[in-house]
Amino acid sequence: MTGGPFVDAVPAAHLAERLEALVPGAVLETVLFRNEVTVVVPAALIVAACRALKDDPESDCAMLTDVTSVHHLEGDFEHEVIYQLHSLEKNHRIRLKVLLRPGETIPSVTPIWKGANWLEREVFDLAGVRFSGHPDLRRIIMPDDYPDHPLRKDFDVEGGPTSIDMPGRPASPGFRDMDHA
Repeated sequence: MTGGPFVDAVPAAHLAERLEALVPGAVLETVLFRNEVTVVVPAALIVAACRALKDDPESDCAMLTDVTSVHHLEGDFEHEVIYQLHSLEKNHRIRLKVLLRPGETIPSVTPIWKGANWLEREVFDLAGVRFSGHPDLRRIIMPDDYPDHPLRKDFDVEGGPTSIDMPGRPASPGFRDMDHA
């Protein structure tokens, strides 16, 4: 009995080796967890790594499915920026992770995938990660004058910043009144 399309249970660990061959120094660490491959890449090489994985016929990771981030209060790194890449043709996935220290920026991958524009803007808006070379890095969800980033671990979930006094009834952080002038 066939239950749907065949999905290969073997993770695409060969993509990490292929990435290292295509962009020497791009693989700092490879983690295999629950049949998923995560490769830690230096921030300076993220554009080269993404372009190589997209353009290489063996890798064929032509689809950027997501860009997200994790904020850390403690430790050596303030942010993890995570890229999810997928090959429709080869049916494999790879996750690239960049670790950023406080104040560091990361190059934008919008020259490779135009759709990264909105994904990077969302990560900037909600977590505060800055993407150098981004064509339009401005807030996408929160008001332009909003001083904080709601997905950071140090965000005040009890009320958000008190520096914005909006007329009318209070709203949850992230609410944008489109009729407000």
